[in-house]
Amino acid sequence: MIGAVTTLAGRHPGGVVVAVSHADPIKAYMANALGTHLDLFQRIVVSPCSVSAVALGPGGPVVLTVNALGDLKELRPS
Repeated sequence: MIGAVTTLAGRHPGGVVVAVSHADPIKAYMANALGTHLDLFQRIVVSPCSVSAVALGPGGPVVLTVNALGDLKELRPS
C-alpha cells in the first residue's frame, strides 16, 4: 500500500490523488502515516464510504482526516 501511494503521488506532484480501497489497506496506510506500528492498525476505524486523507510532502505525511463522513472542504493543510 505504501509503495502504491508513493508511486501514485510521484506521478502527480503537487496534485490530488484519489484512491478507493477496502478498509484494511486504508488502515494499514493510515497506521504508517500516523507512525503507529502495523500490529495496531485494527485500532483505526475506517467506515464504508468514509474519507481518509493524507498530505505528502518533504517533511513526511500529514494526516488530514481519518474516517470522515461529512463536509470535506476543510481538508487543505494550513
